[in-house]
Amino acid sequence: MYLTRSPEIRRVGFVSTRFKGTDGVSLETVKWRQVLEKMGYDCYFFSGFSDWDAEKSMVVEEAFFNHPLILDIQDRCFGSTVRTESLSGEIQAVRFRLKRALYDFVETFALDLIIAENALTIPMNIPLGLAITEFIAETGIPAIAHHHDFAWERQRFSVSCIEDYLSMSFPPRLHTINHVVINSEARQQLSYRCGLSSTIIPNVFDFDSEPPVMDDYARRMREDMEVRDDELLLLQPTRVVARKGIEHAIELASRLKSRSAHLLISHQERDEGSEYFQRTMDYADLLGVHVIVRPDIIGAERGLSEGGERKYSLWDCYLNADFVTYPSTYEGFGNAFLEALWFRKPMLVNRYSIFQQDIEPLDFDVVVMDTYITPETVDTVNAILDSPEAVEIMTAKNFELGKYFFSFKLLEQRLRQVLMNFGQL
Repeated sequence: MYLTRSPEIRRVGFVSTRFKGTDGVSLETVKWRQVLEKMGYDCYFFSGFSDWDAEKSMVVEEAFFNHPLILDIQDRCFGSTVRTESLSGEIQAVRFRLKRALYDFVETFALDLIIAENALTIPMNIPLGLAITEFIAETGIPAIAHHHDFAWERQRFSVSCIEDYLSMSFPPRLHTINHVVINSEARQQLSYRCGLSSTIIPNVFDFDSEPPVMDDYARRMREDMEVRDDELLLLQPTRVVARKGIEHAIELASRLKSRSAHLLISHQERDEGSEYFQRTMDYADLLGVHVIVRPDIIGAERGLSEGGERKYSLWDCYLNADFVTYPSTYEGFGNAFLEALWFRKPMLVNRYSIFQQDIEPLDFDVVVMDTYITPETVDTVNAILDSPEAVEIMTAKNFELGKYFFSFKLLEQRLRQVLMNFGQL
């Protein structure tokens, strides 16, 4: 049974596979942390891979989805419908070690509430999800399951030998867990598939702050990437995975050839393998598009590379971009969309399902494509790039809409609603 604590929740522990870099889960966790700390809560972190403040973090390597043992387990869990006794034993052994670590985490930091960040949603680490579920069941600790990507949203999880584990923990059905999703489709599917109610908290951004301005450091970025000031720089602010639809951004750059368009891909992570990356590079070569992928000089923060070169941040990428491409075929919500609004950049957006349901009705002024690039799409982009005054008007409108619908104020309001379910005001 959960050890006695004050009935007032003050100390919050986030649990995930990774707290590092610029993936969507880490970015949203940072925002939740900022808002919760502003509300007076103390936040702590449990993960398998982290570069966050060590004094508030506990890192257990087997919690990381790219740990060799976890990768081996994952490989044997999906693609077949019968598992071996030895695989069950390995999963349970890791589950037990991770559960003991969670007990240590909660006791070390005297936590009153845990927030599982996608670890009870997408089955990237089966033993971790089982460990969290059992820990909550054994202790009764108040918990929030913050869901970003469900298993049923990914084709690669459709065939498995762990249906019992998926039913148990992805997501679990425990009365002390409050479920939070990031879009209306997820709320509908969670109710339909699992009989669970949830609160929608979309991705948000700090629209009350102003983005950085172009400085001398950021101005050097184009030179270091061999892009002239009079050339067009398109920014694809995503990882290189198939659902990001990067081939559409390449096609757009190709059809803007009169402008000498370059395509910069900001994120280097290839969490879903390298085949799509190679296919993307081959497609760019076929169309004669210069695609810039520079992990050596683009990172989470400014600094110096190992070779002594200037290293630029994601914000520097936005500052230098003339236009943002966001042709995803699927997104849980869309962090890059909000970032482009904040930087007041014009953008192309594919009408992925969540965009159609939750974002498009809000009347943002963006170039939309529906599945593929058309001549009209190209003409619209050209017209925008030829009219700086129109860009200023449309991006100012988009910023204000983003501030109204997706600000930290909204996040605070929704978090207060969820915490009220635990008797907190």
